[in-house]
Amino acid sequence: MDLLKSSLREISTAVKNKAVSAQEVTTFFQQRIQKIDKKLNSFVTHNEQALRDAEKIDQKIQKGEDPGFLAGVPVGIKDLFCTKGLRTTAASKILGNFVPPYTATCVQRLKDQGAIVLGKTNMDEFAMGSSNETSNFGTCHNPWNLDYVAGGSSGGSAAAVAASLVPAALGSDTGGSIRQPAAFCGLTGVKPTYGRISRYGMIAFASSLDQAGPMTKSVDDCVFLLDAMCGHDSKDSTTSTRAWEKLAPQKNLKSFKFKVGLPKEYFEHNIEESVKKAFWDTIENLKKQGVEFVDIQLPHTPYAVPVYYMVATSEASSNLSRYDGIRYGLRAEPPSKDWGSLDELYSVTRAEGFGAEVKRRIILGTFALSSGYYDAYYAKASKVRRLIQNDFVEAFKKCDLIMGPVTTSPAFKSGTRINDPIQMYLNDIFTTSINLAGLPAMTVPVGLNAQGLPVGVQIMAPHFAEPAMLSLAYGVEEVSDMKGRVPHGL
Repeated sequence: MDLLKSSLREISTAVKNKAVSAQEVTTFFQQRIQKIDKKLNSFVTHNEQALRDAEKIDQKIQKGEDPGFLAGVPVGIKDLFCTKGLRTTAASKILGNFVPPYTATCVQRLKDQGAIVLGKTNMDEFAMGSSNETSNFGTCHNPWNLDYVAGGSSGGSAAAVAASLVPAALGSDTGGSIRQPAAFCGLTGVKPTYGRISRYGMIAFASSLDQAGPMTKSVDDCVFLLDAMCGHDSKDSTTSTRAWEKLAPQKNLKSFKFKVGLPKEYFEHNIEESVKKAFWDTIENLKKQGVEFVDIQLPHTPYAVPVYYMVATSEASSNLSRYDGIRYGLRAEPPSKDWGSLDELYSVTRAEGFGAEVKRRIILGTFALSSGYYDAYYAKASKVRRLIQNDFVEAFKKCDLIMGPVTTSPAFKSGTRINDPIQMYLNDIFTTSINLAGLPAMTVPVGLNAQGLPVGVQIMAPHFAEPAMLSLAYGVEEVSDMKGRVPHGL
């Protein structure tokens, strides 16, 4: 079988039917990583136990035991999720030597279904970035053009899947960090409803916004991973107690009865022409298949980016205060024989351990939470966050789903925005509001621009309406120009 073109279901079925062994599949992708990843820098840690894990899957099959519905499927795990015995750094110097004593729930659920973890993927430091250029391990490159960014913060996961180094990967989305790199690398990426997937064992950036999700080459592969990961977790009180049933989204657009909203505010921004053309071509193709569209309004969209960066940095300031050089992670050497004070240990360790973007966000968040400024900044942002949530509530009274662009442009060249934080942040205008509202959303690739870079569209849904969202995604996938397209020269 051609492992580069096989779906997750096909790989798993072949392994269970003994057409190919889990060890053979694992070896194939390990060798591909060794051969190609020097160009991409998508993996930061390799799992030396992967072949042994694959051997256990093969042994289960030989004994007639159930190996799980992901049997033998190799996956990459964003370096934000704790993995017992396997280094987890959040791409930060301050966690450079951290080996967790436990595994994140979402990763464990993949392993319980027979998935094989090949390693940890590159990312922006502590998920703070939109280009994978803030990583302590260096920039991850886009497989479609190595001069361009893979997106962020889940850039390593996106690049690894796009280059077929692994057939699927796990990412996280705080303000678009699954959807944006998926769009930049021509993948399907899903940010589920907040609380659908446990955050236990996920290194926190902004706790009220963070959510794990899959990144794959197809909608069906994303469904496969969601079925494994979603559901209540007693270790995470923010997970939903709503019973999770395996997804069975419709695949036939002719029977698709949902109305799809088009927010006018999303097209009042400076969007690159290739993104607009790809989006409207997709809408026209869906109309031909009988999908009904209605105009809607999301009036507080212009406030999404400032509100997001106020809320996210405030929560980051709180979450990252745990990195003190005492309990785990980096501890700086004292400037003299001993530390003058505990504050000196904290400040020197954090100065050495955190990168520039992380420091910037900690400072912004600490200021916003400080006495005398809390009401003017964080409290006000929280109120506007509620208005953004209410926009979606009102919009979903007129439609069942919403479609829009993912970003204002396709992938951009490395180094062109890293020194301009405002320009970098503004590219998140279409993704951040979803996290603020806790809604599910996903990216589906629809074509390539004139430079051969992928362009995607975004589908948004009400809370827990993933089946409807994925049904439309199947339709978008059918009318897109991306089926079978892969980066050249890898």
